[in-house]
Amino acid sequence: MSKLIRIPGMVDPHTHMRDLDWAHKATFHSETAAAVAGGYWAVFDMPNTPPNTVTRDALDTKLTAISAQAVCDWGVYAGAWQTDNTAEYASMADDCCGLKIFNNATTGNLLISDQGERAKHYAAWPDNRLIAVHAEGETVRDILALVRQFGKHTHFLHISTAQEIADLQAAKEEGLPVTIGVCPHHLFLTEDDVATLGAYGRMKPELKTQHDVDMLWQAIANGVVDVIESDHAPHTIAEKESDPPPSGVPGLETTLPLMLTAAQEGRVSLERVIDMVSTNPQQIWGLDCPDETYALVDLDATYTIDNSKLHTACGWSPFAGMAVQGRVVETWIRGTKVFDGESVLVESGFGRNLFGEGA
Repeated sequence: MSKLIRIPGMVDPHTHMRDLDWAHKATFHSETAAAVAGGYWAVFDMPNTPPNTVTRDALDTKLTAISAQAVCDWGVYAGAWQTDNTAEYASMADDCCGLKIFNNATTGNLLISDQGERAKHYAAWPDNRLIAVHAEGETVRDILALVRQFGKHTHFLHISTAQEIADLQAAKEEGLPVTIGVCPHHLFLTEDDVATLGAYGRMKPELKTQHDVDMLWQAIANGVVDVIESDHAPHTIAEKESDPPPSGVPGLETTLPLMLTAAQEGRVSLERVIDMVSTNPQQIWGLDCPDETYALVDLDATYTIDNSKLHTACGWSPFAGMAVQGRVVETWIRGTKVFDGESVLVESGFGRNLFGEGA
């Protein structure tokens, strides 16, 4: 018995698809294949894969590469750089989905820890694209001060603690233009899982306490959380088993089944799941979902997450071995079936940039 539903135009606004200088980890083709296998219409790529997307030339390099390979639609972020690159923004913004500012330690060399420098980037970034931030702990309040000062829509990525949620809920109640993203690994895993997962449970922000997890779920139930985003960040198995291992986990193929399983268990409504993976990201980034663009999902299908069946090039998941309910059986983009439940059906380059010329 199958219960099939359509989820229109799923969008993951927080991925690291690698390629370019890190093509040994994954490619734009492999990770957009993972995206359509996960039911996604579109994914947005972060700027910290070298060469970092911090100049117009670097942006053009990435746009050329992803245009040739992507099998789903996409957007890319410009990156704020501590070596002041604000003069580049006017030429970059229209072709990007937003500006990413890394305000706490992360992969790569784009950390900006000085509040005055952050303010320069807030002042320079054009109003027609939002700002997405990596901000943890007290840094959330620092960034909220900039939101008050400049009034620019800011999306807070991978929020993971009860205190961060409380600060951002208060900011929303104050009327500040902020939205909130939360990742499945911060909803389904805690710091206690690191003992079992080892390096495969290493990520930024790190896994947190059960209390933090409970508060994230409460914020989802209360409508405070806007987006479920994967922070998809593949590394090779050899890299994960090195010393020290890099931070980051893949998630494009597991986000929807995990959230649908939570819905089946009564932890969240199906309507909220659809809002957070589809309706809300479309609205936040100003997207119009094309006709006949959807994931066809069998809500009754149960299976175990299996590393050998993943499309991501890294070939592993921190959720391997977990039983889930809800399987993507087809993904359609602009009237074309791009995934049939097992295989990608379109050629490299099928995907389109949702921002910039021709969008």
